[in-house]
Formats: sequence, C-alpha cells, structure tokens
Amino acid sequence: MGASLKDVARLAGVSVKTVSNVVNNYPHVTPGMRERVQRAIDELGYRPNLTARHLRKGRTGIIALAVPELGNPYFAELAGAVIDAAARHDYTVLLDHTAGQREKEVLVSQGFRAHVIDGLILSPIELEAADLLGRIDDAPLVLLGEREYDAPYDQIAIDNVAAARSAVRHLTGLGHRRIAFLGARRESARQPAHLRLRGWREELAAAGLPGDDSLVAATDGYGRWDGAAAMNALLDRGTRPDAVFAYNDLMALGAMRALVERGLRVPQDVSVVGFDDVEEGRFSTIALTTVSPDKQAIARLAVERVVARLTGTPQINAERITPGYTLVARESTAPRSG
Repeated sequence: MGASLKDVARLAGVSVKTVSNVVNNYPHVTPGMRERVQRAIDELGYRPNLTARHLRKGRTGIIALAVPELGNPYFAELAGAVIDAAARHDYTVLLDHTAGQREKEVLVSQGFRAHVIDGLILSPIELEAADLLGRIDDAPLVLLGEREYDAPYDQIAIDNVAAARSAVRHLTGLGHRRIAFLGARRESARQPAHLRLRGWREELAAAGLPGDDSLVAATDGYGRWDGAAAMNALLDRGTRPDAVFAYNDLMALGAMRALVERGLRVPQDVSVVGFDDVEEGRFSTIALTTVSPDKQAIARLAVERVVARLTGTPQINAERITPGYTLVARESTAPRSG
C-alpha cells in the first residue's frame, strides 16, 4: 500500500493540511516549508489520489476532446498535446471521433457524456451556431477551428487567411508565378479550405498575379489520395503549375507522389507547400515545406480555458484566441527554374 498524506506529514514534521497545501500547489506556503514537504514526498514515493481529489470537488477528472478524424496525423498530434497539457492540471483526456458529421458534433456538444466528463474541447466541421445556442449542458466548452460562432463559448484558432498568405508569399518570393491551390471545397464557405483559398487569392493579388481558377482543384476529402487525384486532374487538363499550395500536408504528400509518377521533379520542376507540419512531412523522402500551427499552444490554451471555467477563478468572458504559426521551409520548395 502506498504512502498517505499522514505518512508524509509525520516524516516532514508538519500538519496534514500543510502537506495538502503543498500537493495542491497553494501559493501561501514558504519555500522552506515546501522544500521540506517535497523531500518527504520524494522519500516516501507519495502519489496523490487524483480520483478522490476530483470526486471531493464533484468532478470526474476527465476532459473530452472530440475531433473529426483521428486517422489524420494533425489531429493525432494535437490530441497528444492536449493529453500532455491536461496532465499538467491533473486531468485525464477522453478522445471522441465525430467524422465531421453534424449529428455527431451536436450529440457531443449537447453533453451526452456529461455524466463522465467535466469539460469538452471540440473541433467541429459542420456544427452550426444554432446548435450551440440550444446547448443545455453547463460543462465548459472550448471550440477549436476557424469557423466563427455567435455563441458564448471560447474559440481557439490560428488566422488561416494570414497563414495561407505566408505560404503563397514564400512561393512568390522564390519567383513562382503559376501557383496552384489544391483542396478547395464545394460546400460551406465557412470551412477552413475557403479561408486558405482566400489567403491564396489575396497574396497572389498582392504580388500582382492573377488568381487563375484553372489552377484551383476542388476535392471532397483532404487525404493523400485526394491530393494525388487533384494533382493528376490539373495535369490531365494540361494545367502545369510551377508551384502548389495544398490545403494540408497529407494532400501535399499525395500531390508530390503524383508529380513524381508523372516524371516531374520536386522542387526543380514544381515546388510544393503543405499546411499542418505533421511529422510524416518532415520524414518524407523530399522533406515538406509547410505552415506550422503552434499545436502546443492550441492545446495548452484550450485546456487552460476549460480548467479556468471549472475553477471559476477568474471569471472570464468568452474569447476568440489566436495562437501563432510559422512557415517552415524544407526541401520541397526552391527558386523557380528557367
């Protein structure tokens, strides 16, 4: 049986309350007392009973993270970052998968797991503001992603238009003039693809280049096959870009495969930029240039907002928080030849 608070208090020569204050990181403990208690904790190998701690507060100690696609490396990496961030607050993360379907997103957001979770971090695709306004569950909710909702919930998203512009600016700076966009969507203009397409158009205009619609390829999905199919479709109709900006890294990797199979070289003939900075892109045979959202910041901010609302201190208004991003230049882009 493991050591208890009483055992730590006895060894340290302090009260159980003092040990509890140290374990719970209360600020009004002197450095000397904190060090004394910590030595006793380390010597006894004491581990706090987090389940009991949460239950005493009427909580489960679990935060849910619902994403549209766990098979997408971006969401897998984001989930890992959320798990790490939650652990720093002594919370466990329950993962849920919505497949980007509105009915599943509504079900999750309405609190069908309310009896087992304290809060929810949701990355929606099809959810509407009306779905959120009708929400009856009072568990804290934080939204991830680019769609803006007129609803009283925190939202965390990078500036997709500005991030897309940085990708296109990188390509125009290398002298590229015929820059394709892969991954336009046929559906709602509020989806991220439309924001990235908008960034593509704005940056081309800023560079004095036309936004040639013949260089835009619409897709139904965002996977490797979608990127390959979109690239092949452009080439089949005689449209040869000198650079490609893909909606995400998976599509960019698919596009690079298609280009190589058609006898074109990356980046000598066609430069390619992705979006998400997934690990697979770094270890591709041709390392992928990409827009890198700050996934660690996204995860940390989301967890902090849930925890802040659970503790009630401070009382905070719903906000739209914008983490940063960087453009990571690797081997898939180079100056235009010829």
